[in-house]
Amino acid sequence: MSARKLGREAPVVLKADVAVIGAGAAGLSLAHRLSGHASGARFPSVLVVDAPPGPLRPGPRTWCFWEAGRGRFDAAVRSQWRHLRVRPPAGPVVEGDIAPLRYKMIRSDDFEYLVARDLALSPNVRHLEATVDSVEEVAEGARLQMSPSDGHHRALHARWVFDTRPLGSIPAARTTLLQHFHGWFVRTARPAFDCGTAELMDFRTAQPCEGLSFGYVLPTGPREALVEYTEFSPQVLTASGYEAALRRYVEDVLSLGDLEIVATETGLIPMTDAPMPRRIGTSVFRIGAAGGATRPSTGYTFAGLQRQTRAVAAALRQGRRPVPPAAHSLRARTMDSVLLRALDSGRVDGPDLFCRLFARVPAARLLRFLDGRTSLLEDLAVGRHAPVGPMLRTALELPHLPRRPFA
Repeated sequence: MSARKLGREAPVVLKADVAVIGAGAAGLSLAHRLSGHASGARFPSVLVVDAPPGPLRPGPRTWCFWEAGRGRFDAAVRSQWRHLRVRPPAGPVVEGDIAPLRYKMIRSDDFEYLVARDLALSPNVRHLEATVDSVEEVAEGARLQMSPSDGHHRALHARWVFDTRPLGSIPAARTTLLQHFHGWFVRTARPAFDCGTAELMDFRTAQPCEGLSFGYVLPTGPREALVEYTEFSPQVLTASGYEAALRRYVEDVLSLGDLEIVATETGLIPMTDAPMPRRIGTSVFRIGAAGGATRPSTGYTFAGLQRQTRAVAAALRQGRRPVPPAAHSLRARTMDSVLLRALDSGRVDGPDLFCRLFARVPAARLLRFLDGRTSLLEDLAVGRHAPVGPMLRTALELPHLPRRPFA
């Protein structure tokens, strides 16, 4: 990241109004929203603390989301689509026009470049490459003990701290599934992709004994696409297991023929109804996936963390206590708990449920539902297309289930 960096001459004890731990999507989004140049406006001093290259810094990854019109980070959008496609294990394909929405894909490298370019011009945002060893509450804020890459230990006193680092373990929950995937960015020898349509769920994959699986295809050109194999299940696969499953999908289902693998990505997203505390101290908060920005039923995070960082930035500029809001409503989280339990218990067939919803609910409305942006009446209208009996039995069972650590 090329934002104004602190060198060896920095004082032993640093100070900032806001400390952001982590320079992923959540941390950089908050820093970007807090950067400013306008005279007369209040822009707090911000220090972004990013882990040095190594195991604490995630590799390149892809974020997808949907929105209407232009967005704040459109300059980093690699591709976008107006049409989505869902394929059942057998039978007719379901396609939908999601206008006025667009399904957008951002690569982390493009996002980091865009934000770094803007923050390099910001007078109030600085960047430090360091490992945060501890965070403790002190008078009027919090104190971070850090080990920078230059070897000189430093401390930082900040009025507010926003921690975006992944949790060390998943909190106790009634239900936890894992969304885990492996993908290839491919270039085929012949035109093989419909550039105007994103393949959101292709259930023609071999289904696991527990959970569900599907293919995911995001074309960026007639011969280029991101192709992924995804599972919602309790356990991850081995590296060879992902490679074999993805190769079967590419060769046996998509029949792509000769191709070049340009890049790869692998990911793991907990889909859990565990509570994710956003406030962990008087002045210390969590945002992003660690702060509950991930939608439990889908694994999408980018839109949720934008809602959080937008609200936090507004509060800081207005001099209010910047407690991050819940990224998803209580009603949405309750519905997610029911869905996760119904899938995990085997009461509902996942591919059948998702295909039924996409076939019977207008695509744009269903996406708004999946993003928690629908009214109660719209939620009820969507819910009537789910298997009512199994979902109702699950909803009645849920309050009596204990929360257990994820094994």
